[in-house]
Amino acid sequence: MSLIRTARLTGAAYLGLAVTGMIGFLWLRPEIVADDPATTLAHLTDDAGAAHALVVLELGIVLTQALAAIGFLALWRREAPVAGASIAAYGLLNSAAIMTSAAAMATANAVAADPALAPAGDAAGTVQLLYEISDHAWGVGAVFFGLWLIPMGWAVLTTGRMPAILGWLLTVGGVGYVASAFVGYGWADAPAALVEGLTFPATAGELWIIAYLLIVGIRPDTSVAAPAAPNGKVVVVP
Repeated sequence: MSLIRTARLTGAAYLGLAVTGMIGFLWLRPEIVADDPATTLAHLTDDAGAAHALVVLELGIVLTQALAAIGFLALWRREAPVAGASIAAYGLLNSAAIMTSAAAMATANAVAADPALAPAGDAAGTVQLLYEISDHAWGVGAVFFGLWLIPMGWAVLTTGRMPAILGWLLTVGGVGYVASAFVGYGWADAPAALVEGLTFPATAGELWIIAYLLIVGIRPDTSVAAPAAPNGKVVVVP
């Protein structure tokens, strides 16, 4: 398989990760989860289809994250093997964190369908607790999601196969993502604007690399010595 095809398949998986994340975590989840446990339970029972769709979307995130992680390993395995392996490792760990979130939400759906499963019969409190676990799986997973961007940026910078500014944006974005997790959990009542603002460079870098992988793929390897033509001129290797 050519590297350009590998790059575009990786970009497609990364796009799938972005789409399932935006639809599930950013749009559908706030429609279901409320600050009041009784309201959250009512949403789960009144619109069980949406609740189950949210779990499916979380599983979509797990799947596409894992596929993108393996795709980056395949893409960089020759020129940046350590970076490629690091991207894959951190990406798979992030998949595991989101899988924990999906399991918690699936359990909440089961409790909503059968309140007898709830400890002490408190179905509303149990459902809300499970969604809290889901939220914090995402929160601690931010460490891995940031860490996978750092070697991604490093691979871009060291291979020259993509724009250097993209490599710096991914690296800075990864550091910001990791910092957001430490600030959010280490600083009581940390300003939400600060925690979210630390992730903005990462979002910009991710959208850029998704577009680059899908549209351009990857630049030719200019480090390969070009063969000389019979007339002494250099032949450009595509």
